[in-house]
Amino acid sequence: MTIADHIAGFKADLMQIRHRIHAHPELGLQEFVTAELVASALESLGIETHRGVGGTGVVGVLRSGNGTRSVGLRADMDGLPIQEAPNQLPYRSTVEGVSHACGHDGHTAILLGVARYLAETRHFDGVVNLIFQPAEEGRGGAVGMLEDGLFERFPCDTIYALHNLPAMAIGKVAICRGRSSAGGVFFDISVTGKGAHAASPHLGTNPILVGCQIVTALNTLVAQRITALEPAILSVTRFQADGGYNIIPAAVTMSGTIRAHSRAVLAQLQAEIDQTANAMADASGCTATSSFRLVFAPLFNDLDEVEIVADVAIGLFGRENVNPDKPVGMGSEDFAFMLEQCPGAHFFVGNGENSAPVHNDAYDFNDDAIVPAATIMAAIVERKLT
Repeated sequence: MTIADHIAGFKADLMQIRHRIHAHPELGLQEFVTAELVASALESLGIETHRGVGGTGVVGVLRSGNGTRSVGLRADMDGLPIQEAPNQLPYRSTVEGVSHACGHDGHTAILLGVARYLAETRHFDGVVNLIFQPAEEGRGGAVGMLEDGLFERFPCDTIYALHNLPAMAIGKVAICRGRSSAGGVFFDISVTGKGAHAASPHLGTNPILVGCQIVTALNTLVAQRITALEPAILSVTRFQADGGYNIIPAAVTMSGTIRAHSRAVLAQLQAEIDQTANAMADASGCTATSSFRLVFAPLFNDLDEVEIVADVAIGLFGRENVNPDKPVGMGSEDFAFMLEQCPGAHFFVGNGENSAPVHNDAYDFNDDAIVPAATIMAAIVERKLT
């Protein structure tokens, strides 16, 4: 019996798990019900289970044979603060304003499927660490697990993770060589001037005018200060002022994100933002302060592990269904922090050509992706640990 046939035999169980998680989505570091569901499922398989890793994370440890080599497999569990669009799904979200609009319900079900297959077959020699991560969506879940001693407590020689990819057919796999996802930094800028009545603007210093000038200037930084050989994006996404129709406020704030494929470019853009904001504020009699938060590291796949993933995928699905040279993207993925400490790879599995995009209120993970996704994860383990 093939891996796919074995997993297909309990696909209905995995779908049921996925639907339960979808109906009860939880935001980052609030995945209490999801984590307990995962932990209970692992324990029912006789897998050593550790709760509360990095907050609400769960790690299952599965051993077979006498081998000392170890492989980590990671899935994310959190939902998003997005109201699910009205639909007829019997498992639609029951939580107001929260949904699984990125497919982490599917990722969790996939890894539980891998866990069940490996526990039932034991076709490997070594240790598999099944890592169910909280808070991938910008809330520091990977860093939290690492700071809680993830790799000290559960050593991994290599580690792997996947993400579903809308618009790619079920049964197809794609992976980037080296660079894969961009690092992401969130920034906030405050500009303080002097408030005044709108009828007497000369008695104040209008921070709105300065803030608008800063926004315009920031949108030139990538083109003028970053080499064209390095992909980078700077987006101002929020501008807030607390004035009224006849009130010039004393301060404004603006926020946004910068993305790039190297920490050096991220650092350069932070310095440029800070310098630009301060210079323009000073020139107008205002003051500016800037703060930055690294939310996602740039994601780099180990080249040797890319070859392993691609070779396994080709063996399972055929060369025509595997793209080992996927173009890099500017989205972000906090699995990058784990890859900074352990060699491995992050790859994509098709969610169907008619799938809505992720982070969209109409998105739903495609249950037909569960078996092929779990199959490749299990096959990677058997390749690495035999």
